[in-house]
Amino acid sequence: MKKTVIRYGFVAIFGVILFYLNIIKAPAGVQLLEKTASFGLSMIKVIPCAFILIGLFEVWVKQETVERHFGKSSGLRGHIVGILLAGTTVGGLYVAFPVAAALFHKGARPAVIFSYIGAAAIVRIPMTIFEASFMGIKFTLIRLLVSLPLVILTAEILGRYLEKRNFQIRED
Repeated sequence: MKKTVIRYGFVAIFGVILFYLNIIKAPAGVQLLEKTASFGLSMIKVIPCAFILIGLFEVWVKQETVERHFGKSSGLRGHIVGILLAGTTVGGLYVAFPVAAALFHKGARPAVIFSYIGAAAIVRIPMTIFEASFMGIKFTLIRLLVSLPLVILTAEILGRYLEKRNFQIRED
């Protein structure tokens, strides 16, 4: 209860400051309001569809299927499947995190989930095409060939670290 009051308090303070900066026509305040509104509208467009798809995933995909492809026995294949799934994720990380939570609840290994989240930040198909058109295919391939093994390596290290300490996600 106390945490909720604090969260709403911060949001209210942000709103009051934003309102004040727009009243006095501070350029930073006007720009901040425009960026906040733009970001909010983009979230309103993507999040409901993403949550519907995540809900369908929760209902339709069997836990055994997720455990087979992303679970303890998945090995490197789990990372690769996670990276391929991340490439198709639309909406950035604010969609990737709920998908990662759904995968975790269905039995995916933490290391594979970290690979998915890391890859969702760097290999989404539209972003990669956009990058290749401006920076060139050679640059994009080098970036992917360097970054993806590092994502897998760090995900594996972090996953093993958390598994050794019996880390659990709290359900608040």
